[in-house]
Amino acid sequence: MPEGDTVWLTAHRLHAALAGRPLLRVDLRVPKLATTDLAGRRLLEVVPRGKHLMARLDGELTLHSHLRMEGSWHLYAPGERWRGGPMHQVRAVLETADRTAVGYRLGMLAVLPTGEEDSVVGHLGPDLLGPDWDAARALERLAADPDRPLGEALLDQRNLAGIGNVYVAELCFLRGVTPWTPYGQVGAPEKLVALAKRLLEANKTRVGHVTTGDTRRGRTNWVYGREHQPCLRCGTPVRAGEHGQAGQSRVAYWCPRCQRGPAPGPPGRHAAG
Repeated sequence: MPEGDTVWLTAHRLHAALAGRPLLRVDLRVPKLATTDLAGRRLLEVVPRGKHLMARLDGELTLHSHLRMEGSWHLYAPGERWRGGPMHQVRAVLETADRTAVGYRLGMLAVLPTGEEDSVVGHLGPDLLGPDWDAARALERLAADPDRPLGEALLDQRNLAGIGNVYVAELCFLRGVTPWTPYGQVGAPEKLVALAKRLLEANKTRVGHVTTGDTRRGRTNWVYGREHQPCLRCGTPVRAGEHGQAGQSRVAYWCPRCQRGPAPGPPGRHAAG
């Protein structure tokens, strides 16, 4: 699933390319929007909210999209070949005189009155990259369930918006705890939240998530995606296991030497020895 910084960058690229321009063609390829006609409206702005994208149009309408696990938006010049995937994966086309935005594999697409955006994003916690960021409020929401595993708590967008599985793995490593550690047992949680803010801010203007400070291939992340490979800090093979709620679990990565705390039991791919 794309992280909040990826969504932030997507929103800013779409805004730069489309804002202030009339939409000559709008093709929304989901059944419930098949008859929706937005052509001729001017796109006012594209703003991110956590992992949601809000394309606001004149006439007080918003085109709301969410990338889910595999979605993406691509920009093309007139006549340029679309390369984001096969045509049957296209869910939205927004065309102006000089640019075309194509949404592939979008997990959510809806049109709603701009004044009703809270109906789809009002439940979100403070946005790490948004104007509403409030570290104290995020900490208050996290602390409301001190027994909840840290990885699960960080993925819950109702606590703070923008963290995905990459940053869960990397934040837990950098704070020296496993994702299964109860939130209430994490020392100095304010430092954890501040670190999350710094990591997303550092990565929001580039493609990819660099958490080590090293942009070389294979060295951008401490543990994420590195199962069986040596920990970049101590050399111990990185392990992987499942974390999160049943039916919504994610693969967690951790170093059994650098990170203290519980490890997954039998449901995980590996249990600590």
